[in-house]
Amino acid sequence: MAGPLRLVAPSGGTVEVGVPVVLAPMAGITNASFRQLCREQAEGATGSAEDVVAGRLGRDAVPSPTVGTPGRSSAPGLFVCEMITSRGIVERIPKTFDMLAFDPGEKVRSVQLYGVDPEVMARATEILCAEFGVHHVDLNFGCPVPKVTRRGGGGALPWKRDRLAAILRATVMAADRYGVPVTMKTRLGIDVDHLTFLDAGRIAQDAGCAAIALHARTVQQAYAGEAAWETIAALVDAVDIPVLGNGDIWEAADALRMVAATGCAGVVIGRGCLGRPWLFRDLADAFTGRPTRTLPSLGEVAAMVRRHGELLAGLYGEKHGLTDLRKHMAWYFKGFPVGGELRRGLAMVSSFDGLDDLLAQLDASVPFPRDELGSPRGRQGTPRAKVVLPYGWLDSTELGDEDLAAAESDASGG
Repeated sequence: MAGPLRLVAPSGGTVEVGVPVVLAPMAGITNASFRQLCREQAEGATGSAEDVVAGRLGRDAVPSPTVGTPGRSSAPGLFVCEMITSRGIVERIPKTFDMLAFDPGEKVRSVQLYGVDPEVMARATEILCAEFGVHHVDLNFGCPVPKVTRRGGGGALPWKRDRLAAILRATVMAADRYGVPVTMKTRLGIDVDHLTFLDAGRIAQDAGCAAIALHARTVQQAYAGEAAWETIAALVDAVDIPVLGNGDIWEAADALRMVAATGCAGVVIGRGCLGRPWLFRDLADAFTGRPTRTLPSLGEVAAMVRRHGELLAGLYGEKHGLTDLRKHMAWYFKGFPVGGELRRGLAMVSSFDGLDDLLAQLDASVPFPRDELGSPRGRQGTPRAKVVLPYGWLDSTELGDEDLAAAESDASGG
């Protein structure tokens, strides 16, 4: 079983995570409210099921995460902010800065950064560390969105080994002035004929990265098919830095199986927690030897939805916060016998009065639908026939000084 996850910068600055579980950055999802909700679940892993699901925690009994001081106990999980673009930070775009919101209990400020220019990435990292007190920077090289890959960004960029190395070196150097560790996330490669993950891992290690996370799918697969966990094991064998596994973790038992099968140092959770923030409670329990599975009733899920709404309202205000909550409703109530009219109402909620009226119509005693356990959540789709790339992209693994600025996009994923 994996132990605590230690992310160490070249200068020795350390972020230690007691339970080796990372919440993956997801666009429009992992804002400060959702991160707090998931963290509350992980921190409350030793509490009663009722208290944990409702978000009522005895926080005084929870050890704080360690930042910069190795060897002490730390919080169960690393919860990463939504991906932000380096140019948005450097150009001080208000929308980008608005995304850099952290709740008071967020002892480790973790941000995923996306960019294609080494100098801009270094400047953005400097701002994150100096002005926002960020403790951990993750770099995204896994986005499969066509509008990003067609310009050489996201999951297409690791094909150009020289540019990948330059970005990683510049970012690590900028962050290391503050003792902040840098990690990267990538995919297997563009497709099965153009794999990059082993080279990317070695480049990351040589650049001073603290860890590498591997989504065990190609860009061509996007989110379809099955993740090839054996490739995670191959990367573990190829590098000396910690490897984090990502792909097809729907239950805590899946995380334990991945660690056992691959030898990875921890896991990254994306779609599996959509509408199920209590998955982080199960993960904290599983990694500390407590065979627990949270099966909330419909009433307990309703309490979780209400808590989520409260946190979003605190971040955005009631109207905008509950508007943001709408996207989560289908995930929360997936598999439960909730009528179509009630579902439509929940998907259009805009006030707490309306939300409370709708939640009161649910039968609180309905048990969790066990058929949903282990089933995929969120986007899946089908593999792409072809990955859209810049003309001649595959002709060489060297990029040189070519300008990729057009590849910066708000699109996320990995």
